[in-house]
Amino acid sequence: MSERRTHTLDVPGAVLAYDVRTPDAAADVPPLVVVGSPMAASGFEQLAGLIDDRVVVTYDPRGAERSTLDADGEVSVERHADDLHAVVAALGLGPVDVLGSSGGAVAGLSWVERHPGDVRTLVAHEPPVTPVLEDAEVATAVQADIVETYRREGFGPAMAKFVALVSHVGLLPADYLDRPAPDPATFGFPTQDDGSRDDLLLGRNLATMPSWSPDVDALRASGTRVVPAVSAQGEGTLAWRGGAAVAALLGVEPVTFPGDHGGFMVSEWSPHNDPAAFAETLRQVLAG
Repeated sequence: MSERRTHTLDVPGAVLAYDVRTPDAAADVPPLVVVGSPMAASGFEQLAGLIDDRVVVTYDPRGAERSTLDADGEVSVERHADDLHAVVAALGLGPVDVLGSSGGAVAGLSWVERHPGDVRTLVAHEPPVTPVLEDAEVATAVQADIVETYRREGFGPAMAKFVALVSHVGLLPADYLDRPAPDPATFGFPTQDDGSRDDLLLGRNLATMPSWSPDVDALRASGTRVVPAVSAQGEGTLAWRGGAAVAALLGVEPVTFPGDHGGFMVSEWSPHNDPAAFAETLRQVLAG
């Protein structure tokens, strides 16, 4: 059993909400910070409940769920990294271990670069780091098109394009954007524009994250053990390729985690994921 407490923290342009789970009996290991982007703490409930040997910290990125975002608040990889630094500094927990998933893995890499000493081990699970991909030019254009589609047509058409992109296996062909746009109804998304433009992924993260690229020298100089990771079921997808590309840049082999891109949770889209197996792999990697 563990005790969970929720805290808030004022940072430039936002108020962050985060949870701290403290087990009844913790081993002599660093706290674990689990982070996604824009996925909030709620997406890691299943995984966090399986980690019973250490303090576990989860949080809602600025603008997601319980965390607020000022009208003029910045949303960028670097800002997410600074937010994570602020949370750990506020807790006074010392060097932590980190599992970063998807956009959270990108933020984690930036965190290591910008704040050396905060992180002992970073497991970067499928970071969609566009500039290091072989098809970076096409991938960048496709993501920019999703942002423009969202601004022009709203959630359904843009989200359909996003799902099609992240599900695509292999390099994106040069004529990808010349193909017919996917039908939102195929994915169960609305076909009518309700006029809202407050989706954090489509409106803010995709406008900034695709341009961010890791600084390999800074990562190596940080003293942090960086473990790039990929999913067992996602080979060839954009995020899987991002994890493999970061591993190649660092001269290491990526660690394969069970399940798909969200292998840490069972959901209606991924009923066959095994969070317990994911947690066990994470324990082994952190102990390594």
